[in-house]
Amino acid sequence: MLLTDPQENYGRTREEIGYVSRKEATLNDYKRIGFKSGLEVHQQLKTRSKLFCRCPAGIYHDDEDYDAEVIRHMRPTLSEMGVYDGTALMEFKTRKEITYRINNETACTYEVDDTPPFPIDNEALEIAISIALAAKMNIVGEVHITRKQYLDGSIPTGFQRSAIISVEGELQLKHKKVRLIQLSLEEDSCREVSDIGHKRIYKTDRLGMPLIETVTYPDCLTPDELAEAAEYIRFLNRSTGKVRIGMGAAREDVNVSCEGGSRVEIKGVAHIRWIPELSHNEAFRQYALLNIRSKLRQITSDPAKWSIRTREITENEKELHFSPVRAALDRGEKVMALNLPGCKGILSHFTQPGLIFADEISDRLKVIACIEKPNMIHSEEISAVNFNSLFPEVAIWLSSSPDDAQIILWGPADDIPTALETVEERIRLAFEGVPNETRKAFEDGTTMFERVLPGRDRMYPDTDSQPIPVTTDMLERLGRGMPVDVAERYNQMREWGLPEDTWHYLLSKNLVGLIERIGNDFGFDCREVGIIIGHRFRNLQGRGKVAKGFTPERLYDLFAFLKREKLLPPVARIMLPAVVASLATDFESILAATGIRRSTMDEVRKEIKAHAQRFPEVCFNGNKAGIEDWVMGQLHMKAIGTVRLSEVRKAVSEIVEVSE
Repeated sequence: MLLTDPQENYGRTREEIGYVSRKEATLNDYKRIGFKSGLEVHQQLKTRSKLFCRCPAGIYHDDEDYDAEVIRHMRPTLSEMGVYDGTALMEFKTRKEITYRINNETACTYEVDDTPPFPIDNEALEIAISIALAAKMNIVGEVHITRKQYLDGSIPTGFQRSAIISVEGELQLKHKKVRLIQLSLEEDSCREVSDIGHKRIYKTDRLGMPLIETVTYPDCLTPDELAEAAEYIRFLNRSTGKVRIGMGAAREDVNVSCEGGSRVEIKGVAHIRWIPELSHNEAFRQYALLNIRSKLRQITSDPAKWSIRTREITENEKELHFSPVRAALDRGEKVMALNLPGCKGILSHFTQPGLIFADEISDRLKVIACIEKPNMIHSEEISAVNFNSLFPEVAIWLSSSPDDAQIILWGPADDIPTALETVEERIRLAFEGVPNETRKAFEDGTTMFERVLPGRDRMYPDTDSQPIPVTTDMLERLGRGMPVDVAERYNQMREWGLPEDTWHYLLSKNLVGLIERIGNDFGFDCREVGIIIGHRFRNLQGRGKVAKGFTPERLYDLFAFLKREKLLPPVARIMLPAVVASLATDFESILAATGIRRSTMDEVRKEIKAHAQRFPEVCFNGNKAGIEDWVMGQLHMKAIGTVRLSEVRKAVSEIVEVSE
């Protein structure tokens, strides 16, 4: 939605709250607004089966590849304390029809709650404990399965089975420590196919796959610290070699607040690189909402008495039938005009880059009332049909005061009561400040309302599952062969002298241990090997030159071949494109095709002399300044296999100098 005067109003409210862009923000800006954030990192485990049934894990299907559909309508249930969870009540308002597309290969009767759960998958349990040990957390004595309500339909049963594996730990980042609250083992939810109006469609192939959730305290005081903590957890999980990788295998929920605000969860962040912009904008969104609260309270002395006033726009109000109203009436929808007392300037107040407070209302109309956008217009926007010139008539028609704002919304008649309730509720929440909610992330760093933030009332014990004792023998067995700590890996790469632009890639692909093994087993310089893998192999992988099914373990085999053949590591750089392009293991043939030749230093010296004597024949201008580079070019492929190029360069300089 655009503002009546974008340059004036939009800029003014940004300045009022002291908004700065992510690029311009400093540590003092984050201290000023009281930025505080933590993480919930979800990571799928590399198991053969799902968590509470024996369906295969890790098999995905196209959206149209399914054998059956199950349709359900969700409703909330009372917790053991006799109360309803707020999220469940909100989802119930949406009156969603949930359709599950089921493929026989990856789903069974457990998925739809027609069969009790199998015993928890032992492979998943042991992987979760192993990762908790690697994080140096305190392992629980007994694993208790609980149920967590999910009324958005992402789990057909309406609840997720989850278990706490460990509590309390810490991550050592570059300049600080971030504390861990807990690590849980739980089943993954469905994949969403579409969500339009009152219909939501899911695929069940991902449903029930084991994943762990690592939760931190809100110890991150800048967006950069937050991203660093997410990377650390990602590297730690991958260092075990027992987690899945690829799109959707790891997802972050980012919890953000500012001073005076409240915890808001940005759900399902797909890429860690999104985290800094998302958390920055969310903190300043909350700061903007606090500014809105101050303005509302200045105008309205008693928020408890505040309420909207509404009138329906029918076929009789011809003077109000501008474009969107006329279109809605033609569709058979109901159109309502709302007066918002004391809200002048609020709807156009900045919240996020490119967004205003009116968008917060429109988002909730889409999510809660299920009215697809565009679903409203208001008195503080401008468009091609010049709504703002018509809204004074709406204000008179609604008997509005000068300090009021107006909204016109439309939708199916059955959805209008929920829509009116939703608008009033959102304004009432604005009097309080920042509502606790879950928000959906977008790549541009903005978010939109997704649901009310769940509370503790949605948790209760799973009476179908027995407690699982964690024995000392199990911990001792799983504690053997723990991966090297991520902080130690950083120290290793620093000591090897690896360029810093390789560190992230090598840790994310869990390749530092491979470099260490190659260095220890074959005596090759780890810096040299790390640069070949961190630069050359990464480049080939990024350009799609690596064959499907190629595993980094074959790089170990390549360096083993070089050791047997008494060749130097630079040969790997020349051979690598052919090695990774297929799954062939005939390294000898690949070597032969490169033209690399085994030569002694004496043989190289003879060739240097011969080439130096030939240079005048190819030098057309008589200038001998480039003779060394030319000779090196002639010898490169012939000398690289067994003689260091630095030694060849030195010999070229000596011989050329003598010949001159």
